[in-house]
Amino acid sequence: METIDLAAITIEFEQRTEQLAFTSAELVIVSDYGSRLWYANVDGITDSGLLGWFGQSENIQVYLRATARDGRRFEGIAYLHPNEQHHAAAIRGDGLLQEG
Repeated sequence: METIDLAAITIEFEQRTEQLAFTSAELVIVSDYGSRLWYANVDGITDSGLLGWFGQSENIQVYLRATARDGRRFEGIAYLHPNEQHHAAAIRGDGLLQEG
């Protein structure tokens, strides 16, 4: 399991592109028996309207672009699960996470 601190996250969904403003975020990559699972936990999201939109939407699929604090870049398809009460979100990867 690898944990990577993130400096920036951009999500694309429904012909929109949003840069998330947050206090902390980490990308977790779990490699086990030849498979690779990934997710991001994001805390301190300041855009409560965006979290509310995802809380009401049936389509929570996003295209995630993330930049790690060490400069590495990641992208992939994921699902954004908002936690409006705690100003947070869990972004669960769906398939391949590309690193570039």
